Amino acid sequence: MAAPTISLLYLSYPEMEEPRCAGDGTPMERGGATGGPPAAADNCAVTDDETRDPAEAIRAAALSAGWSHGHRDVSGGWLRPTVFGAVDGLVTNASLIAGVGGGGVSPHAIVLTGAAALVAGAFSMGTGEYVSVTNQNELVHSEVALERKMLARFPDAEEAELAGYFRSYGADPETAARMATAVSQDPHTALRLHTREELGVDPDDLPSPLLAGAASLLAFSLGALIPLLPYLFGLAELAVSLGITAVALITGGALVGKLTGRPLVFSGLRQLGLGALAIGVTYAVGSLIGGHAS
Repeated sequence: MAAPTISLLYLSYPEMEEPRCAGDGTPMERGGATGGPPAAADNCAVTDDETRDPAEAIRAAALSAGWSHGHRDVSGGWLRPTVFGAVDGLVTNASLIAGVGGGGVSPHAIVLTGAAALVAGAFSMGTGEYVSVTNQNELVHSEVALERKMLARFPDAEEAELAGYFRSYGADPETAARMATAVSQDPHTALRLHTREELGVDPDDLPSPLLAGAASLLAFSLGALIPLLPYLFGLAELAVSLGITAVALITGGALVGKLTGRPLVFSGLRQLGLGALAIGVTYAVGSLIGGHAS
């Protein structure tokens, strides 16, 4: 019986045998553990890009080039009430101090007025923000409950609606229908997608009323305290109070600009201009009324 031709060929010419590699990509010797020289390393080496998932390879390349997917908080959970509270406290109390100071009252009356405005304004801002966010969340929950009811009663219509959303994003009708069917298998996912598209909110990522209220209360207190500092430390000069307020307005505006990605100088000067307008009008009114009263 004749021996197989291929086996004889490999026995006679071992250099023609395909190089074999171990499971970890390292070269193995031809003919097993003892026979022949090792296979070329270049034929066995497996690059990271060949073994890595294509999506991971793309992500790694993008990260090395400076890609980032981190975003600032845009839900209004803490940034809006903090910024609004600090600016409101600063401008409100500075304007109040300028108004009563322009009217010619004593430093003690200015301190009393400013302290009362700080406490009253802080609690007003905190409770107002808490109630506002709570009411907004309650409205969202009510609309989500309505959408949940529609999903339960009219699943086919809601699935068709999902397919329409996917088509509007560029999917062909067949792909959109398959995607809608797949999403509709999980009621929670379907509900989240419907509420995002129809209400513009994520029911699982609503702002906290407590966080918003506390942030607003503390921020207003800190902002309102700044114009009072000269008077509390014995430097009862309106010009000094307004100067500190101007620096605080520029600094606060620049910090907000950094958070929002806007030019720092523009943001600082914009905040100064708006605050100066309120303070100037209040000072003029206080001077007018104080002059007539005297």
